[in-house]
Amino acid sequence: MKATVRVTRVILSLLGIALIVLGGLFWSGHAISLIPLHMLLGGIFVICMWLLSGLTLLAHRARGFGAVVFVWGLIVLILGAGQVTLLPGPRHWIVQALHLLVGFAAIGLGHALAGKILRPAGASPGSASI
Repeated sequence: MKATVRVTRVILSLLGIALIVLGGLFWSGHAISLIPLHMLLGGIFVICMWLLSGLTLLAHRARGFGAVVFVWGLIVLILGAGQVTLLPGPRHWIVQALHLLVGFAAIGLGHALAGKILRPAGASPGSASI
């Protein structure tokens, strides 16, 4: 299971970087044709979050936090898929900024959950095995 968590954590990092770069391109008005790729990568990112959430059940630790990460993944998915219809017009930047913040939080939550799964039982938070 540790290998699965580690691989999923690396995939989250790589996808997170790609999604931020693509989002920045879109925000600046470039590479709009890559929005379907951004949505696909975002979906895979959320699946990785959900995989980590499911692994908390198998690892018998951080189940509550795993549930939070699962719900946050759902929020990422809903906000990402529906953002074009939210606040259209000159105030749409608010939705874009919210999407960016929710995405950054998702990256952090995914990494934190992976760390909780990998941490040996009874170990202090600063001694996670990475």
